[in-house]
Amino acid sequence: MGEISIAQRGSGFGMKILLLSRYGQLGASSRYRSYQYLEYLRDRGHDITVNVLLSDEYIRKLYAGRRLPAFNIILSYVRRALRLASKKDYDLLWIEYELFPWIPQRIEGWFQGRQIPYVVDYDDAIFHRYDFHRLPFVQLLLGTKIADVMRQAAGVIVGNPYLGGYATRAGAKRIEKLPTTIDVARYPRKPPKDNGRFTVGWVGSPSTVHYLALVHEAIRKLTRTTNITLKVVGVDHYVLPGVQVEASKWNDDTEADEICQFDVGIMPLTDSPWERGKCGHKLIKYMACSRPVIASPIGVNKIIVNHGRNGFLASTTEEWVEALVALSNDSGLRERMGTAGRDLVEREYSTQVIAPRLEAFFRKCVEEHP
Repeated sequence: MGEISIAQRGSGFGMKILLLSRYGQLGASSRYRSYQYLEYLRDRGHDITVNVLLSDEYIRKLYAGRRLPAFNIILSYVRRALRLASKKDYDLLWIEYELFPWIPQRIEGWFQGRQIPYVVDYDDAIFHRYDFHRLPFVQLLLGTKIADVMRQAAGVIVGNPYLGGYATRAGAKRIEKLPTTIDVARYPRKPPKDNGRFTVGWVGSPSTVHYLALVHEAIRKLTRTTNITLKVVGVDHYVLPGVQVEASKWNDDTEADEICQFDVGIMPLTDSPWERGKCGHKLIKYMACSRPVIASPIGVNKIIVNHGRNGFLASTTEEWVEALVALSNDSGLRERMGTAGRDLVEREYSTQVIAPRLEAFFRKCVEEHP
């Protein structure tokens, strides 16, 4: 960094930031929690170097039900360790989750060091992979790892109050709640076409498509009286017996167009600690395209969805059926709720609103670092 600190140079000075992301562009958490802010930060004069831990090949194999060879993963850890050897050249380390998954903090902490401040970002309750692990020795060895990472960080960014509560209990010095956002310019205000078919839509990945089983019975019941289709974006094949399903792989270039074919976007979840840590990002995408939403009242969903205004919260099959029927029967209701959702996204869940807050938090963590 040189002899003159960021604080001495003034708040307008550009920082040198090393982004240590978990995934490449195919990883949704990395794409939305960090990569979409890079252009803004660079335009503000910051020099950002990106180090990816797990490549897009890892994501492709993961979604295909295969594993990347252990050698490739070990090599990625080695590359990261070598990159961290030059951490003294940076003003800030920006870490997604942790530096090395499944490595104890007493080892990881050596790579983090103390002289260079680091900020960690969370959009999932990844600490539960350790503290709720089925193997006792994993709980013993890693159960408090993420709490230790948070406590030693110059700042912790969390996507929702559940994650913020964990950071507070861990003793984090600074906590900033920044929701997972979208670039509203990429999602058009586009009212759905009335083509005589009611399309219920879901966007996700092969690892989360199992949640749709929670609404199977509700959608199946509607097929008796409604021309209904379940549109699933994120897998190339999906079947729900008794339900007409259209499935397609996710593509960043066509995602918004796919959502615009929905009449309503859904987010069913089970009620468990992992789900309480989710950030409701698919709801934000639906609302950005002016679509009403229906969601399980789990975690941040209860904050994003204003029941009866921009969508509905539904727990039981009966509540799901009631919400689906109300929206399928009333195009005016769909339009009003969709407009309310889009307005909410523009106010609170857009990159345009959150990017300046992210930059300000980075500056604070660097300027106040001892």
